[in-house]
Amino acid sequence: MSDTLILVPAGIDTYRQPVVYMREDCHICRAEGFASQTRVRIDLRDRWVIATLNVVAHDGWLAVDNAALSISAWSALGARPGDRARFSHPEPAGSASKVRAKAYGERLNERDFASIIRDTLENRLTDLDLAAFITACAGNRLDGTETVALTRSMQAAGETLDWGGRSVLDKHCVGGLPGNRTTPLVVAIVAATGQLIPKTSSRAITSPAGTADTMEVMAPVTLDERALRRVVEAEGGCVIWGGALNLSPADDHFIRIERSLDFDSTGQLVASVLSKKAAAGSTHVLIDMPVGVTAKVRSAEAAAALSALFLRVGEAIGLRLAVHLSDGTAPVGRGIGPALEAADVLAVLRRRAEAPLDLRARALDLAAHLLDLAPGGVPGEGRARAEALLDSGAAEAKFLAICEAQGGFAEPKLAPHRIELPAPCQGIISAIDNRVIARVAKLAGAPRQKVAGVLLRVQVGDRVSKGQPLYEIHAATPGEAAWAHRYAEQHADALSIAQGPR
Repeated sequence: MSDTLILVPAGIDTYRQPVVYMREDCHICRAEGFASQTRVRIDLRDRWVIATLNVVAHDGWLAVDNAALSISAWSALGARPGDRARFSHPEPAGSASKVRAKAYGERLNERDFASIIRDTLENRLTDLDLAAFITACAGNRLDGTETVALTRSMQAAGETLDWGGRSVLDKHCVGGLPGNRTTPLVVAIVAATGQLIPKTSSRAITSPAGTADTMEVMAPVTLDERALRRVVEAEGGCVIWGGALNLSPADDHFIRIERSLDFDSTGQLVASVLSKKAAAGSTHVLIDMPVGVTAKVRSAEAAAALSALFLRVGEAIGLRLAVHLSDGTAPVGRGIGPALEAADVLAVLRRRAEAPLDLRARALDLAAHLLDLAPGGVPGEGRARAEALLDSGAAEAKFLAICEAQGGFAEPKLAPHRIELPAPCQGIISAIDNRVIARVAKLAGAPRQKVAGVLLRVQVGDRVSKGQPLYEIHAATPGEAAWAHRYAEQHADALSIAQGPR
């Protein structure tokens, strides 16, 4: 069997990218002309996967007649140690020409996007292909018709949840505002009214924490569809990671590339959000759009254009959708990073005196807007309902019940390493740079290290004295703390201070 090798697990996590490791002197590499980064088709019984080849030196850890598979490739094949698989050149990706066409400015239709998504899910497109596609779609290079087509193609590639004709509420924040962790609060309030709100959330792409990262501090979020339905039928809502479900699965591949590029495009942002909302069975969706000079959406003009695109695509795919514009000029709450944001959420739910008032107000605004949007909602009455549920403790009780249904509640932990950043002078905090503060939190280890991040000690408008702590860096290791501290010192103007009289 000259085209086969014995499979062994490499135990290497390459996320969703299947990777195979082969000796440079193995007979298949020689016979087939395989080299590093070659795309290789691997067939095992009734399964196959296309993987990227990494070549191992002949004096390395791998036997000459073995092929080691990354965790994702091993799982995709359902491999067992000692299995012998067949290796061959895959057919070229048919959609590569569509990626090139888009790079040269051509418009794509739904069939073109479906071809790209199919090849993405079958790993026929390389990371360079995907990076080229995402870059070609960046900015405003996807028009409204293309965005609708991409959204439909992304939804069609996966499962769509059916809730039996019931109305299903949902909300999503476009991001770019550190600490804006309103989703767990909105879900708790809305579910406490008896409405259905099965919230599937993402992990961070370019931010210090995504909703799923923060929620995972307090409860398990990796639930399959059966567990999701059990939680929602029992409690009316959930906050889980959508990546464990087959909802718009191509989006996870795009996100992996976007995370490396540190950007996403307007059209792909809308397609990503709304394809998952439609796939989750949502019927009524509220989009939270923070606007500020250091937020993701930086101007009123950009907000108007993005809102119009959301509304157009939402209508085209059958969603009742509204956009909520919010203040994106400064971080929300005190904590930035999964555990610190979880602590803020709990402080609001528990009605603590130290709870961040801005996070509470934002959550109430969003819950009110969503309740007004819901079937039977009376415009203007949602705010009073939301406040009553939060102030009475009903929202807290519902949140804890959801956590228990998802697998059990846990209190957030504190980081073992903390460094304070002092004010260089006295005065009044006039601005906070969202991007710099988010970067400090990420350098400290967030979101990978759940306890890492930034704890703000002041807000815009506060008067400070020289040497007073402005914020704390929280880290799991001294190296990460020092790394974040160096960057913070280089960007000491992240918190602008309007100097007053001495």
